[in-house]
Amino acid sequence: MNLYRIILVDDEEEVRKGIIRKIDWEALGFQVVGDAENGQDALEKIEQLEPDVVMTDIRMPYMDGLTLTSWIRQKYPSVKVLIFSGFDDFEYAQKAIKLNVTEYILKPVNVEELTRILNRVRENLDQEIEQRRDVDRLRESYLSSLPILRELFLNDMVRGNMPAENIRQKLEEYKIDILGAEKWLTAVINVENEASEETGLTLHQEKELIPISVKSLLEDNLKDYCRFMAFNSAVGVTLIAAVDGERKQTSLIDLLGDICKEIKRILQVTVTIGIGYFSRELEQLPAAYQSAVDALGYREIVGTGKTIYINDMEPVSRGKLQLETRDEADLIAVVKFGTREKIEAAAKNFAARMEGARVHMRQLQVYQMSIINCLIRLMQQQDLELGTMFGTDEMYGKVIYGNMKPEEFASVITEVGCRMNEAMNRERDKTAKKVILEAKQYILDHYQDPELSVDVMCRQLHMSPAYFSTVFKRETGQTYIAYLTEVRLDKAVELLNTTDDKTYVIAQKVGYQEQNYFSYVFKKRFGISPTKFRGSQH
Repeated sequence: MNLYRIILVDDEEEVRKGIIRKIDWEALGFQVVGDAENGQDALEKIEQLEPDVVMTDIRMPYMDGLTLTSWIRQKYPSVKVLIFSGFDDFEYAQKAIKLNVTEYILKPVNVEELTRILNRVRENLDQEIEQRRDVDRLRESYLSSLPILRELFLNDMVRGNMPAENIRQKLEEYKIDILGAEKWLTAVINVENEASEETGLTLHQEKELIPISVKSLLEDNLKDYCRFMAFNSAVGVTLIAAVDGERKQTSLIDLLGDICKEIKRILQVTVTIGIGYFSRELEQLPAAYQSAVDALGYREIVGTGKTIYINDMEPVSRGKLQLETRDEADLIAVVKFGTREKIEAAAKNFAARMEGARVHMRQLQVYQMSIINCLIRLMQQQDLELGTMFGTDEMYGKVIYGNMKPEEFASVITEVGCRMNEAMNRERDKTAKKVILEAKQYILDHYQDPELSVDVMCRQLHMSPAYFSTVFKRETGQTYIAYLTEVRLDKAVELLNTTDDKTYVIAQKVGYQEQNYFSYVFKKRFGISPTKFRGSQH
C-alpha cells in the first residue's frame, strides 16, 4: 500500500513529537515525512518533501497557519490542509473555510478523534485517486467529449497545426473513416448572409440552427455515396471526402452542386460551396483546405448558390515543388527541439518529395535552396556560425552552389540539422546557468529586502516561478528559499564579527523584519543565538 505523505507544523515541539509518537501512522495509511516549527520553516519543507497532507497549528510566530494555508492553496491546490487550534474562534473558522481547509480541529485533540479525522482524510484521498483511475469513468468521459475532440483535431489538421506524422494515427483513434482513399476532396460550405423573405419557416427565426440543418442535409446526401467527415470550422461547414477508385471526382463535384440546390429548396437558404484542389497525400489537406477557402473568395465574381471549384478559377500548376510555410515551421521545430531520428525523418521526407516530383532540374535546385535558406535564417536568429554548422567550407559551397541528388541532400540536411540542434541545446544550458548567475547576483544586491520572494525574482528575470524554481534547484542543489536564507545568514555573521550593531539592527540589514524570527533561523543553522555567537568570537 502506498502511504500518503504528511507534514506537521506547530511551534510547540512537545505537541509535534507527542502527535507523531501517539499515532500509528502507517496503520492509517500515512507516513510523516517532516515537521516544522512555524509557517516560514514549513514553506521550504513543503517544496522539498511534496506532502499530500499538511497538519498545521493556526497560531504560530513568524507565519501563522492561515497565511501558510493561503500559500499552499496558491502553489499546491491539491494538498489537504488540516488546521488545529486552541481557540474556538468563529472568525478563524470562517477564514479557514474560505481557504478550503479539509478539517478544522479544536485543541486539545485526543488520539481517538485525530484517528477518525485521519481515516476520513485517507478515504477522501483514496476516493479522489480511484475516481481519477476509474477506467469506466474515464472511458465515459472520453466518449462524451469525443465529438469535441474530433472537431478540434480536424480543425487543427486543415489549418496545418497537426504534425503530419500524427494525422493517420489520430484519424484511426477518432474513428474517422477516410483513410485508404485514392485522393481526397476538401470543400467549405458557406451559408450566405442574406435578408430572408417571410418564409414562415421556424428555422429562419432561429438562425443559429441553420448551419446545423445544412450540415445534416449534406450528411444525408453523402452517406450512401462516399466516406467523408463534415465538421464546423471558422469559415463554415468543412467537408473532407474520400474519393475511392470507383468514384470519379467530377461526379462528386456534380453531387455537391445538387446539394446546393436541395438546401435552397428545402431550407430556403443559399449556400455556396468552395471546392479545393484534390489531395493525393494526407499531408496536403491543409493546402487543399486553404484552396477551398480561396475558391469561396470568387463568390463576388461568379455568384452564390453554387459550387466554385478552384481549378476553374485558377490555373493548375502541374509538377509544382515548393517549400510551404508549414514545411518551414515543421523543419524549424524539429531542428530546435527534435531528436536525431526526427531530424533524419524530416530530411528523408524532403528527399522523397524531390524524388516523387517530375520537375526540371532548376526547380529541384530552387527547392533545395529554400530548405537551406530556412536553416540559414535559423542559424542567424540563434547566432550560430555558418561554417561550423556546415562542417567544412567545401560542404557549404556544395550546398549553396551545387545540385545534389535527393539522398545526398537528405544526408547533408540531417548532419547540419543535428549540429544546429546540439549547439542550441548547449546554448540553452548556458542560458540557464547565466540566469542563475544573474539570480545569485540579484540576491547579493537585494538580500536586505524582506519582500525578496520567488515571484519578485521571476518578474526581474522574466521567467515563470515554476521553471525558475526547477532550474535554480538543478543548478545550485538548493531551493531558492534555502539559498536566500544562507546568503542572509552569512551576511549576518559578517556583521556580527565586524560591527557593534544591535541584533535587531542586523536582522533588518539582512532582510528580516522580526528580530525573533531572525534569531530562530540563526540558531537553527548555527546552534546558538546571534548574541552568543558574537560572544564566542571574542
